[in-house]
Amino acid sequence: MKNKSLLLSLLSFSLLIILWAVFTHFGNFSDQVFPSPILVLNSAIELFNNGTLLQHVVASLYRVTVGFYLAVLLGIPLGIMLGRMTLVRQLVNPIIQFLRPISPLAWIPLAMLWFGIGDKPAIFLIFLSSFFPLVVATTMAVSSINPVYFHVASNFNFSQQEIIKKVIIPAILPEVLTALRLTIAIAWLVVVAAEMIAVQSGLGYLILDARNALRMDIVMVGMIVIGMIGVMLDLIMLRLAAIDSIAWNKES
Repeated sequence: MKNKSLLLSLLSFSLLIILWAVFTHFGNFSDQVFPSPILVLNSAIELFNNGTLLQHVVASLYRVTVGFYLAVLLGIPLGIMLGRMTLVRQLVNPIIQFLRPISPLAWIPLAMLWFGIGDKPAIFLIFLSSFFPLVVATTMAVSSINPVYFHVASNFNFSQQEIIKKVIIPAILPEVLTALRLTIAIAWLVVVAAEMIAVQSGLGYLILDARNALRMDIVMVGMIVIGMIGVMLDLIMLRLAAIDSIAWNKES
C-alpha cells in the first residue's frame, strides 16, 4: 500500500514537471518571467555545489527548530494549566484569544526594534506563530477530558504529577500530536516570510535576494526547496507521532 502511494505521488509530480516544461516551451516566456525546469535544475545544482543552498537551508531550519521547541516547552504546560484551573483560564484566556488572531508578521516591526537584525526576531516570530495554537489546542484537549477519570485518580490518591502523567497526557496525546503537526507547518511558513525582512540568510532571504536580481530560476529553486522541506517535516511529525503513541501506550 505504501509503495503504491509513493508511486502515485511520484507520478503526480512527474506529470507536473512535464506540464511545466511544455508550458515554458510553448508559452514563449523569457527566463526572467518563467524559467524552464532545466534552468531551475541547473541553478539548484550550482547553488548546492557552492554551498549556498545548504547554508540557507540550515539557517531556516535552525530558526524553526529553536522557535518551535520554545513554543512546545511553554505552550503545552500552559495549556494543561489553563485546562485544569478554571480561575486561571478565566484570567488568562481572554488575553490569549486577543493576541491569537494577530498575524505573527504584524509583530515584525516590534521584533526588529526589540531584537535587532538576525536570528532573534525570526525565532520570536516563529515562537508566536506556534505558541498560541498549541496553548489553545492543549487547553481544549484537557478541558474535554471526562471528569470521571479525575474522580478515579482522586480515589486512588494520585499526586498532581501522577494525574498529569497517567491521566492528562494519555488523554490529550492524539490532539496535541495533531496540533504539533499543524503548528510546524505554520512555523515553516512564518520563517520564510520573516527571513524576507528581518534577517540576511535563510530561504526567505534567498528568494528575496534572487527576486531583486531578477533571477526567477533561483526564486523557483527556493520555492521548491521550501515545499520539499515542508513535506519532510510533515512526514517526520507523522512518524514521531506514531512512535510516541506506541511508546506511551507501552509505558502506561
